[in-house]
Amino acid sequence: MEESPLVARLRSHDPAVLLRAVGALHRLAEQVEAAAVARARAEGWTWEQIGDALGVSRQSAHTKHGK
Repeated sequence: MEESPLVARLRSHDPAVLLRAVGALHRLAEQVEAAAVARARAEGWTWEQIGDALGVSRQSAHTKHGK
């Protein structure tokens, strides 16, 4: 299996490259989280259930994703 460009960056010893990789991972995690929350809401999950699953309060989950 071929290594992804992001994984290849994580092997770098250059802090700038590593920090850019961290930023890319954060952005990807935010996108995955938003998609998962949208799916949960579409399936009728409450903000309390979503918050519990994310390890945050229902208020935090709603504030972040309840647009």
